Amino acid sequence: MKRENWTSRLGFILAASGSAIGLGNIWRFPFITGTNGGAIFILIYLAAILFIGYPILVSEMSLGRFTEKNPIGAFKKMAPDSSWPLVGALGVLSGFVILSYYSVVAGWGMSYIFKSFTFTAESNFPEVFGSHISSLAEPIIWHGVFMFLTIAVIGAGVVNGIQRIVKILMPILFGIIFLLIIRSVTLEGAGAGLSFYLKPDFSAITFQTFADAISQAFFTLSLGMGAMITYGSYLSQKESINESAAYVLVFDTAVALLAGFAIFPAVFAFGLDPASGPGLTFITLPAVFTQMPFGIFFSVIFFVLLTIAALTSSISMLEVVVAFLVDEHNWNRKKASYLMGFLIFLVGIPPLMGYSSFSNFNFLGMDVLDTYDWFSNSIFLPTGGILTSIFVGHIWGSRNAVKEANKNSRFHIGKIYSILLKYIVPAAVLFIMLFNIYQTI
Repeated sequence: MKRENWTSRLGFILAASGSAIGLGNIWRFPFITGTNGGAIFILIYLAAILFIGYPILVSEMSLGRFTEKNPIGAFKKMAPDSSWPLVGALGVLSGFVILSYYSVVAGWGMSYIFKSFTFTAESNFPEVFGSHISSLAEPIIWHGVFMFLTIAVIGAGVVNGIQRIVKILMPILFGIIFLLIIRSVTLEGAGAGLSFYLKPDFSAITFQTFADAISQAFFTLSLGMGAMITYGSYLSQKESINESAAYVLVFDTAVALLAGFAIFPAVFAFGLDPASGPGLTFITLPAVFTQMPFGIFFSVIFFVLLTIAALTSSISMLEVVVAFLVDEHNWNRKKASYLMGFLIFLVGIPPLMGYSSFSNFNFLGMDVLDTYDWFSNSIFLPTGGILTSIFVGHIWGSRNAVKEANKNSRFHIGKIYSILLKYIVPAAVLFIMLFNIYQTI
């Protein structure tokens, strides 16, 4: 069977950007920024994106296009009869596990589209959120609805499914976020939020700031999970990897930064806490919306935005798993999509029940969902990123990777990329990974 290709560079850029743009931008980035001092975190995050994220992004795309394989198949083709395909297997496992709990959080967002119509200034938002996640039937239904949408897109194929849906959803996503920004920055008192977001406070820097910035770079760019290897494998030889990766980086970073402009001015305008952690999205922001003129409208479109961002990312995670079965085991795409999607749905049940039936679960002080997230973001993704950079830099060879990445490019990468990939990236990510593990244990 002939392997599908993206039909245009725009299709690939939108799909890869959609993979990168997700809950990491709309849900995770604002609360991580809020708990790490605002603007100073942004500066460190941008450095992490540029000097760590970009080299790995280019490497994964290059490896995918050169082999035209899924993550396991790519390493198997490049290093047969070795243990390197286990790195690809780790990527497939990462996509599987992350999507299982990612879908749960996305389901919360979908439910809030409809809950927004019932919100008033008198609503007790901690109680609303606590009641929702501690129930059983409603979160399972929304988790199932979100997974079904993801499965339907992947089952339709690379061009008719992924490429078609991102061409529709990505412009809508940008339109909604700009509308939210206009409303947020025009609120009385928004200036304090803009100051927090734009004026760095260097006294707020801690080592945790660096650790969170690098972890966020991995999470938001879908690095270390094989998504960019898989998407790169559908990329035509006529396209520029360097330029495509740069566009993905710009789009992903822009959405994260724009989300901050939509959120922090509003939070400060109403005197709420920007460092309220994950509850910023589901507790603080709904409280903000109820105090705005036309608050219900803005609440609805915010959670539509959250759902769209989640969907454009979730399809890339499922595609990693499905591409492996289609490539390596000749499975029918629809069969692979529905079976793997259903299994991922089932694996997502324990974190979903972590606030009800499994509320007594405790792993190093974490509930089930946080445990899934910790293993994924503190171990799986950084390990995948470290090993991929070592493989591309030393086994395949940075010279070969540079040659692949520079094809049909108007700007070329070279010595700096090689140094970053071979030495700086693996050392920095390993150090941060060990720090995160030490901090937790």
